[in-house]
Amino acid sequence: MYRFLTLMIIGLAWSFSASAFEPFRVADIRVDGLQRISPGTVFNFLPVQVGDEFTERESENTIRALFKSGYFRMVELRRDGDVLVVVVQERPAISSIDIKGNEDIETEPLLDSLKDIGLAEGNVFDRSLLEKVELELERQYYSRGKYGVKIETTVTPLERNRVDILIDVSEGAVAKIREINIVGNRVFDDETLLDQFEQSTPNWLSFYSKDDQYSKQELAADLETLRSWYQDRGYIKFNVTSTQVSITPDKKDIYITINVSEGAQYRIREIKLSGDLVIAPEELFPMFRINAGDVFSRKRVTDTVTRISDRLGNEGYAFANVNTVPDVNEETREVDLTFFVDPGKRVYVRRINFAGNTKTRDEVLRQEMRQMEGGWFSAEKVERSRTRLQRTGFFEEVNVETPAVPGSTDQVDVDYSVTEQPSGSISVGLGFAQSSGIILNGSISQNNFLGTGRRVDASINNSSVNKVFSGSYTNPYYTVDGISRGFGASFRQTDADNANLSSYSTDTYGAHVTYGFPLSESNFFRFTISGDSLKLKNTQFSSTQVQQFVVDHGDNFKSLSLSASLGHDTRNRRIFPSEGGERRISVETKIPGSELEYYKVDLKIREYIPLTKLFVFNAKLDIGYGDGYGDFNNLPFFANYFAGGVRSVRGWEDFSLGPRDDQNDPLGGSFRTVGNLQIQFPPPFMTDSNSVRLSTFFDVGNVFPGAEDFETSELRMSVGIGATWLSPVGPLAISFAQPLNDKSGDDVQKIQFTLGAGF
Repeated sequence: MYRFLTLMIIGLAWSFSASAFEPFRVADIRVDGLQRISPGTVFNFLPVQVGDEFTERESENTIRALFKSGYFRMVELRRDGDVLVVVVQERPAISSIDIKGNEDIETEPLLDSLKDIGLAEGNVFDRSLLEKVELELERQYYSRGKYGVKIETTVTPLERNRVDILIDVSEGAVAKIREINIVGNRVFDDETLLDQFEQSTPNWLSFYSKDDQYSKQELAADLETLRSWYQDRGYIKFNVTSTQVSITPDKKDIYITINVSEGAQYRIREIKLSGDLVIAPEELFPMFRINAGDVFSRKRVTDTVTRISDRLGNEGYAFANVNTVPDVNEETREVDLTFFVDPGKRVYVRRINFAGNTKTRDEVLRQEMRQMEGGWFSAEKVERSRTRLQRTGFFEEVNVETPAVPGSTDQVDVDYSVTEQPSGSISVGLGFAQSSGIILNGSISQNNFLGTGRRVDASINNSSVNKVFSGSYTNPYYTVDGISRGFGASFRQTDADNANLSSYSTDTYGAHVTYGFPLSESNFFRFTISGDSLKLKNTQFSSTQVQQFVVDHGDNFKSLSLSASLGHDTRNRRIFPSEGGERRISVETKIPGSELEYYKVDLKIREYIPLTKLFVFNAKLDIGYGDGYGDFNNLPFFANYFAGGVRSVRGWEDFSLGPRDDQNDPLGGSFRTVGNLQIQFPPPFMTDSNSVRLSTFFDVGNVFPGAEDFETSELRMSVGIGATWLSPVGPLAISFAQPLNDKSGDDVQKIQFTLGAGF
């Protein structure tokens, strides 16, 4: 506006003196009024040069060009003989920009955004830009629900034609949604419909979820959710007729009114398949999630379209289109659905290319491929291959593209680009566990030895309970079919007395060979044969049970073991999964004829169900049973199961639940059952963190002498809150648990933590 008025005034001045204006040939040009800007800069913008004839049109063009440069707030042209005199007044330069009062929006990113539009220290000051900044700041605060925001800008002139800019922000309080009214709903009540909304009135979780803060975008999303919810229940004609959002004069409370028209409910009369059916209809009909007679559901129709498209994609029709054609009968309130299939051309994969693997050999990446060269393109196999590359742990990032082959309409290349990350480590750690005391550990490992995908590692663990020295080697692709083989050796020295168990210690030397067999993408089978030598040491303080075992069986044992496990794993991540599950049953037995003869069977079940984007429900069940055979009537006491502590039933000391010896020290038992229910979520303001999780939990479990001794009345239960942090020296777990049914003699421990490896 300022610039426009100036141009008007100057233009009127020149028009006023037009009768006195006489064209002349410019003999020289002089610029007056410059302070910071060089004359050369002005000459660069002038449309007239020495020797040109200067007319009234040229004067207008000159003034327009100089104002357009943005450097000047006043321009005047004068004539001194045949000399053109350009008189200017420069715009001030910005000396500094200060922002105060902004808590929701950080200062540095804000200054960077101001710089992008030209408002920065050293630049020419343009007040119109400052006005735009004020409007943009208000818009950003409105999007955060702060409608009472006030922004005041102060421009302070300084010497040498400079200015200081102060942007003073008074953010105000966040406006809360006080009421949401839905008008026109007859089939479903307000409470049922409002449960579908992300936004809501204030509740006990609003401090964390912020769901009581109004957002225009979130309201639009909620209305679309409401529309989908109705259409998923057959109300095809449902419509949101109007929406009113009002705010109180103090800008603190918001009231929302939504007017809806529900319409009638429709059912499916008939379903048809048409188009180019390159796959037999009897193979496609199992993909359907909606059938004749069902209430119409937009979600189930969409799911059906997706499943048919995926099925075609897995047969090489990567660009198939499946369109739904509805035929609505208003009188009978029925719908005929026709799924029209256009498969397009069948697409083949010409080449699979890798880039970025400077260390890892090409064959290591190719062995993870599920999509084959020369085969039909399958989006499922391409994506599964990318997931398998990510799960190797060799790469920080894996991306995939499927460009069409030039000159071909039915071929694509699959290009994987990887960013390698260090796959080897040398580490020394210090940890602490309440049951094990100070833990010193060190390890040398290489998960991708010489780029071959093989794993080599050696580790040392030293605590008051355990001293462990071990080394191992694993080849995940011992055969081209994905059979893995690994072997290793270890020495373990355990002092049970320091773990508050019975007074005894063991020295164990062992070696093992393991084979893994993939049964499918989610199922696996592992088989291990191991040999070990165990030396049992008792003391004068050992319990009668320990001493009697030594009398009956001795204190030196050499044995061979066979172990097998069958597992099913659909977790989307190994660490802090948010969906999927894991089931595993394991059997370990000493081979008959060994100096130890016993077996153990373990069942582990893990389920992860996403409740929202942040909250995950996690259910765990661990059941273990063991027994002796041959000369052993029971499971040897040093192979017993234990419970209690951070890793099982929180609220009781580690290993303290279950049978005890005659000195009242935990002895363990041959049957254990432990269950956990918990809800996990990232901490507030750290929702993107992959290394920290908070939780609320319910634990139940105990250990019994045998399965026949199991009694539900003896199960211990607790509730509480916990936190887990994947620290550089190992996982840190801390919990506060409240036992619900502790009994006399129980070792209760409400606050528990462990850092690093434990017993």
